[in-house]
Amino acid sequence: MPIVVLGIDPGIASMGYGFVQETNGELRAIDYGCLHTPSSSSIDIRLRSLYWDLVDLINRYKPAEIAIELFIARNLRTALIVGQARGIAILAAANKDVPIYEYTPLEVKQRICGYGRGDKKQVQEMVRMQLGLSAVPQPDDTADALAIAICRLGEARLSQYMK
Repeated sequence: MPIVVLGIDPGIASMGYGFVQETNGELRAIDYGCLHTPSSSSIDIRLRSLYWDLVDLINRYKPAEIAIELFIARNLRTALIVGQARGIAILAAANKDVPIYEYTPLEVKQRICGYGRGDKKQVQEMVRMQLGLSAVPQPDDTADALAIAICRLGEARLSQYMK
């Protein structure tokens, strides 16, 4: 039975998203892109916009699970802003009763590249190859979101073998 996972790379200016479907071990990108908010808008308007855009996407594609990057920042201001965007993504998933899984960048790289210290270009190329895309998805947030969805599907597949 096909399973659809939504991967989210949280951010307030741009939030990457990627829907990946797995059917009989084959991965396929269903839809992907980036949600953008204007820096001229207030934080509450930007967060509300992201929330409703995510709800619309969840309603359209009805993912079985949502995987979100657990962002680790050295800069407090960046951490707070990304944390707010993550909170909006988690709220959108929770309000739709979709299970949420969180992954660090290291976990995503490990699953996608087989090496936790892979660089961004390696991850992007592996996403392109695993999904059979003709080009690396742009911008980077989009490719990262697809990688997060692929990571979740890989973990789910492994957990089935462990039962």
